[in-house]
Amino acid sequence: MSLSAAEDNSASEIHLPADIDWHMLDKSKFFFLGAALFSGVSAALYPVVVLKTRQQVFPTQISSLKLSLSIMNHEGVRGFYRGFGTSLMGTIPARALYMTALEVTKSNVGTATVRLGFSDTTATAIANAAAGLSSAMAAQVVWTPIDVVSQRLMVQDCNGSSIKSSKNMIPSSSSCRYMNGIDAFRKILNADGPRGLYRGFGISILTYAPSNAVWWASYSVAHRLVWGGIGCYASKKDENAVNGGGGCGYRPGSKEMVAVQGVCAAMASGVSAMITMPLDTIKTRLQVLDGEENGRTRPLTVMQTVRNLVKEGGFAACYRGLGPRWVSMSMSATTMITTYEFLKRLSTKNRDSLTS
Repeated sequence: MSLSAAEDNSASEIHLPADIDWHMLDKSKFFFLGAALFSGVSAALYPVVVLKTRQQVFPTQISSLKLSLSIMNHEGVRGFYRGFGTSLMGTIPARALYMTALEVTKSNVGTATVRLGFSDTTATAIANAAAGLSSAMAAQVVWTPIDVVSQRLMVQDCNGSSIKSSKNMIPSSSSCRYMNGIDAFRKILNADGPRGLYRGFGISILTYAPSNAVWWASYSVAHRLVWGGIGCYASKKDENAVNGGGGCGYRPGSKEMVAVQGVCAAMASGVSAMITMPLDTIKTRLQVLDGEENGRTRPLTVMQTVRNLVKEGGFAACYRGLGPRWVSMSMSATTMITTYEFLKRLSTKNRDSLTS
């Protein structure tokens, strides 16, 4: 793909590697390598997810540093990986669904929008937003039960081992003790049926679908803007180096490609995190906390969860864990997009087509 260096039809161009469509991929290699690569990414980022989850369920604000030190002192390194085995088991099928829906939607919608007469930039943004929306909805079918189980394991015994203060007691976390992910799955299923495993499914869709749509659309726009800025700079260098125009163009190396992808991913993550953070906090509490009614433990409703949050700390309480979530999303998105592009190039049927 060749990206125009500037809006003023500059002679200098940025020559990026060709886009890889769904039909160009070796599917078996794509899913096998994807499972291995994204499992490693999940392991590296899991401690940040644990911090975010615990901050969201505590009734008062606790700094990430204070919580990290408390977990390390009372639980050790294992405390940062509570529920990781369960999460990893769900990551593989969820990622497979996510990547399939993402690539199929992006390819089909991208082709359709171009045929409808949209500009290349607009068509790319629409295709990426639609792909993010559909992939998030597909992945949540698998991911919501895994999320419920792993998050309950993350916060289990928090009241007794992390921040020892009555103000920081988790209000109504599940009283049932789980030995492991399978035990948690069985006990939740016995107590609440399938609905217990899909607690918060609706709010998860409302959280992750727009979050992914915003992220992919923001990423495509940021990608264009950053490369456009680099193109302008390259154009000026060409004008200084070559008298009379006819710039030779600019071919970025792998390090430049990764750097731009990382910057764009971090920018998109910041936008997405700010917009969807309140929904993520409500979702986490719905999946982890219970309420009491006539002496019986019952799942909280969305309105009860919102009222409790506002009572505890006003609207700002909805943004507890924003720091770790932004860091987690940025790191995850940066590693995901670079790993994802690397994975697609490893899984291409005809490698020679990428050099054109």
